[in-house]
Amino acid sequence: MTHPRDILVWDVPTRIFHWLLAASFAAAYAIGESESWRGLHLLLGYTAGGLVAFRLLWGLIGTRYARFSSLPLHPQAVIRYLRSLRSGSPEHHAGHNPAGSWAILAILSLVSAIVVTGWAVYAKVGPKWLEDVHGALSNVAVALVVVHVAAVFISSRLHRENLVRAMVTGFKRGASWDVPAEASWPVGVLLMGAVTALWTGLIPLAVESTAATDTPPAAASGFGTERKQDD
Repeated sequence: MTHPRDILVWDVPTRIFHWLLAASFAAAYAIGESESWRGLHLLLGYTAGGLVAFRLLWGLIGTRYARFSSLPLHPQAVIRYLRSLRSGSPEHHAGHNPAGSWAILAILSLVSAIVVTGWAVYAKVGPKWLEDVHGALSNVAVALVVVHVAAVFISSRLHRENLVRAMVTGFKRGASWDVPAEASWPVGVLLMGAVTALWTGLIPLAVESTAATDTPPAAASGFGTERKQDD
């Protein structure tokens, strides 16, 4: 009989991505209505967009449980998993469970749409109603995140496994046939280096092709700079 053991499921880049995206989105949403923090909001949006781009690539070439091919997305798998939760004997998945897999794809899609519409609004590309779409998508993403966080805590209780801690340490219960994730420290270091370069200005923000006439350059990378209003 095979007994579960702790294995490294979430590699370093996946964990860095998860927490940086959560922090970037939360901060950007919190200051989204403030004109005086427009530069920081923009920088957070670029950070989130870059993180999503990385995750899409890592989902193709990353370690086993980071790959999209490992996500159990079949509708029958979702139904079976939800039924197991209701029965009190939840299916155990070393990687993402079926419900969580769909949540991940939804979050990545929403953040991508939020970043694109946010850039379009800032650069004045497209119709005015994109601003309303940007705000609505942000609110939908917040609702999804709330559901996701609640599901994590409920699942942690049902599975008797701390899923938040697992995303910090990378370790979860797995069986002997599960292949542990590689540490991937070099990729994690490169990811952190890219984010640091963006925040320190080493990677310039390509922002103001159409908005440059009414926004001072400092607003693109500085914090607390008041954006000028249109006449």
